[in-house]
Amino acid sequence: MTHNYAAILQDISDAIHQTDFTDARKVDYIPALASVPDDHFAMVLRTADGNELAIGQPDLPFSIQSISKVFALVLAQRAHGDDLWKAVRREPSGSAFNSLILLEQEHGIPRNPFINAGAIRVADLIASRYANPDRSVAEFLGQLCGNPGIRVDNDVYLSEDQHGDRNRAIAYLMKSFGKLDNPVEDVVRAYFKQCSVAMTAREMARAAFFLANKGVGIDGRTVITPEETSRINALMLTCGMYDGVGDFAFTVGIPAKSGVGGGIIGVIPGEFSVCVWSPRLDTRGNSAAGIKALEMLIRAIGRSVF
Repeated sequence: MTHNYAAILQDISDAIHQTDFTDARKVDYIPALASVPDDHFAMVLRTADGNELAIGQPDLPFSIQSISKVFALVLAQRAHGDDLWKAVRREPSGSAFNSLILLEQEHGIPRNPFINAGAIRVADLIASRYANPDRSVAEFLGQLCGNPGIRVDNDVYLSEDQHGDRNRAIAYLMKSFGKLDNPVEDVVRAYFKQCSVAMTAREMARAAFFLANKGVGIDGRTVITPEETSRINALMLTCGMYDGVGDFAFTVGIPAKSGVGGGIIGVIPGEFSVCVWSPRLDTRGNSAAGIKALEMLIRAIGRSVF
């Protein structure tokens, strides 16, 4: 079935502007993110045939934060293969993304690569194999979206670094169990820098396109194999939306990854990749307007991965 995505996105835009999101709040523990205007909103859909449709402010950069964890995972997978899964498990955590409790109970092995502990371990694996781990994820994202100018937002990075004691605690706890190979400060610096990458919704939809296209990016090159792509999508579906993943699977039902900068990427394999961005977050750290927009999109097309 062919959908009128332009009309669907216009309906979404109208609904978002008419909805009161005052109960949602921007992240406050990264001061550089607190200054983003509340009313910013963008949504970009890239279809399987390469068409792009956009609403809002699709070319305004935002801090991608934990969305970067998907692309860091791909880099680690390409470098380590299945050995990656000896270092990081693949189960939903059911806990806050920055919790130390499970990490202590499970002897320093993170529950999945999308909680902070898992992402820090992935950054450690990247640091072991890539010459410049501080820039590896940004450069990879630049290749995927076709913009080699993708950069780390230094103000956000400094803010993360200055308020990153809990993430350092996570890294030191893993180090105490012998589950971190590189110096803690080197690893957390690379992790903070990947989270501080700034991109637009349009660039993010392009970067995520290979996940909807059997591992083939916007330039026609293979990023990862179809099997590896399916695995990444499975992890996004089960672990990508913090501890709100069950509700998101129930109401939206697509592989997705969010970040506390207000961005969410999602895919329906074979059909489209999408990025939505709005900075106000619900109580689980996911964009409130972003989830509403994705729910409206899926209802309008009558299609999820289920």
